[in-house]
Parts: sequence; C-alpha cells; structure tokens
Amino acid sequence: MKWLKNWILHFKTFKKKRCDMKTISRYILVNLLGWRIAGKFPEIKKSVIIFAPHTSYWDGFYGKLYLMQLGINYKFLSKKEFFKFPVKYFFIIFGSIPVDNTKEYIDYVAGLFNNSKELHIVLSPEGQLAKTTRWKKGYYYMANRANVSIIVGYIDYKKKEIGIKKVIYNPTDISIVRKEIAELYSAVTAKYPENFSLELKV
Repeated sequence: MKWLKNWILHFKTFKKKRCDMKTISRYILVNLLGWRIAGKFPEIKKSVIIFAPHTSYWDGFYGKLYLMQLGINYKFLSKKEFFKFPVKYFFIIFGSIPVDNTKEYIDYVAGLFNNSKELHIVLSPEGQLAKTTRWKKGYYYMANRANVSIIVGYIDYKKKEIGIKKVIYNPTDISIVRKEIAELYSAVTAKYPENFSLELKV
C-alpha cells in the first residue's frame, strides 16, 4: 500500500507545517518584509483587539501576519456588504465574520465570547479607509457587554513597527477610553497620515 504510506507522510508533513505557521508568518513579517514587532501580547484568553491607523488595505495584510505569529484564536469583524460571491470566500479564508450596523451584532459577538474558551475579536474602530472623526463605538460596547478587555494594537509605517500599545482592563466609560486611545495613537504614523484623525467625537 505505497499510496497509503505516501498519503500518511504527506498528512504528517502538512500537520507539521500548520503547527509551524507561527514561525512562518513571523519570518515573513520580520525577516522578509522588515517589520519590527513591539509590545508583549497579554496572557488573556478573551479580548476585543482594535487596530489603527487603518488607511490602507495593506494594514489588514500585515495585521493578519502579526496575529498568525501570535498563535491565538481570533476573528476579524468585516462589513456584511463584503460577503458577496465570490469575494466572500476571501473574507472567510481571511478569518472574517460578517456584521451589520444594527445593535444586534453587539449581542451576537457577546454570545461568541460566552460560548468560547478563547477568542479575540479584531476590528478597526475607524470603520473605513477614508478620514473620519467618528470612530465606531462597537468595540467598546462589545468589550463592556462581554466583560472583556480592550487590547490597543497599532501599525506604524514610519517606524515600520506593529504590535500592542496597551491593554485597557474593565472599560466602563467610553469618553475616558476614547481619550486614552487618542493619546496612545498620537505618535503613530499611518500609511496615509492625511487620512488618520485623532480628533475623536463620542
């Protein structure tokens, strides 16, 4: 049964490669693309991870590599409108789940947290690539409803650095959280700085 032995060998090799995706993604991000990883990811099982600035589709690509090398269980939140054939398959492979702008998705995400032993929900609070001063509030309400922390992730094109700025534990006041986030991102340079605003309105 030579074919069976070959199949088993191929399967074992595939499993080994999958288990080593942390190493592969880190090698691509750091060694091939020249990015520096900063900040230690906290030892918590559940969180809402916000990433900013988000002014280019490249942000998602680098962010995906960063998350893969962490080896955590994560899901991206993406607009429901993107999940149309055939593009929806790209978003599914990318690790995205569709959401709309109704309040029901807050309950839906809170339910995902409640039914998971480990889960990190990743999103861009800006909600679009164009400049905006009204960031989406969903990240705060999801964290507050599910009683999880907010991890402030960032991508800095000037320093070519990606990582974690801070963990906001027990977020209970959106005004305070917004102010703290603005301060954390004040020295971060977007790929297109003219499209990133920290004059946040609640």
